[in-house]
Amino acid sequence: MGSRKTKRMLFAMIVMFLVLVAVIAYMNLDAVKTKLGLSEEDQAVEAVASEETEGAQLGNNLSGFLHDETFFDPEVKFKSIETYSGRSVFLVMSSVSKDLRIMIVDSVGKLVTGAPFVIKIQGVGEYTDSDEDGVVYIDGLRAGEYHVSLEEAEGFIVPNTVTSIQVREQIEYRVLDDIEYLIMTENDIDVEKEDKAVNGAEEAADGSENTDLQFSGDGARLGIDVSKWNKTIDWEQVEDAGIEFAIIRCGYRGASSGALVLDPMYEENIKGAIAAGVPVGVYFFTQATNEVEAVEEASMVIRLIEDYDVDYPVFLDSESAGGKGRADVLDAEERTKIHKAFLETISAAGYETGIYGSRNWLNDEVDMTELSDYKTWLAEYADVPAYDEYYHMWQYTSKGTVPGIGTGVDLNLCYMNIDTSINHAKGAAGYSGVINGDSGNVPTVGDGD
Repeated sequence: MGSRKTKRMLFAMIVMFLVLVAVIAYMNLDAVKTKLGLSEEDQAVEAVASEETEGAQLGNNLSGFLHDETFFDPEVKFKSIETYSGRSVFLVMSSVSKDLRIMIVDSVGKLVTGAPFVIKIQGVGEYTDSDEDGVVYIDGLRAGEYHVSLEEAEGFIVPNTVTSIQVREQIEYRVLDDIEYLIMTENDIDVEKEDKAVNGAEEAADGSENTDLQFSGDGARLGIDVSKWNKTIDWEQVEDAGIEFAIIRCGYRGASSGALVLDPMYEENIKGAIAAGVPVGVYFFTQATNEVEAVEEASMVIRLIEDYDVDYPVFLDSESAGGKGRADVLDAEERTKIHKAFLETISAAGYETGIYGSRNWLNDEVDMTELSDYKTWLAEYADVPAYDEYYHMWQYTSKGTVPGIGTGVDLNLCYMNIDTSINHAKGAAGYSGVINGDSGNVPTVGDGD
């Protein structure tokens, strides 16, 4: 009996000891987990699991996992990591006329290049960005509503929605909202292949041109036109020299690739000129081969000038690229139609606009009777121009010298009435409407007199 009683007492003591150890361990749970090598992440997972199962009955079926189809799925563990490590991309779309331009951009608004994205248009088909430039362009579409989506692409987070867009029947001369995505800098292109404008007036010069500053007493204003080729300009000196206006190149379309390129000196020039009190206009060298591209060019120009007080017209520089330009193959009828699309878009935005070209170019390569509603900027390097049509501005030499400019510079006489008292910058009183007032009061010149 004594032996049995002793065993029971010993068993009771062991049970009490184990209970005491369990209580102490529970009270020091964090320390125990640390001793066992459990990380904070493991503890967090354990806590989540505890919350999810709280109040639920844990069954006795230890083989229940066999009925869970995702239990052995290797993708489940890594799916969230893959999703959040990708680069988010979005679709930006526009239509000018029976066409659709789709651009794949990232969260900061830059084109995403280097990936063969696939665009799906419901009821039409799939289109691949085969050149991986971030742009898919489709023409020849019927007018109507289209539903567009972007297929999944490795390494990218694509929108899982379908976007609708209306494709237009007739061309609309309005600024494209997404044009910023297409504007490039010279760092993005091969400049030697792309910036190829050939000065036709210089080739046709007869040797009688006057290279001095011509201060006219008949109301004409003396001005210059400049681009990156004139390098850094001291605009204070230019203004002190008596220069009354400057036409600044804002950009050009590449002669080979057709890229829309910003003149690298544009912002410095337009800010410097305005700050020095020199009124400005702008010009753009075109290589558009259709009306859609002309609207793109005009849209780029408007985006570049809308924040500045641009008093003088926006001119389309219509010249050859020495036979190496994508637009050099156009005939006069095609070129005129395309130019008109540019001019109409600029005009519709409230800016005065016109065309620049040499005498021979204006006579032979465009139909000026179709462009008579716009200003004409003649380039003819002669003592007296032989051009027998109306012109509103005359570039009479490319060999002028002006203090503050270290290169030869184009000199011009302007015969237009320009009201420089109105601020034409976006948000200012003169932003909309015909920018230079009633064109019927603007004197024009046909023979240089």
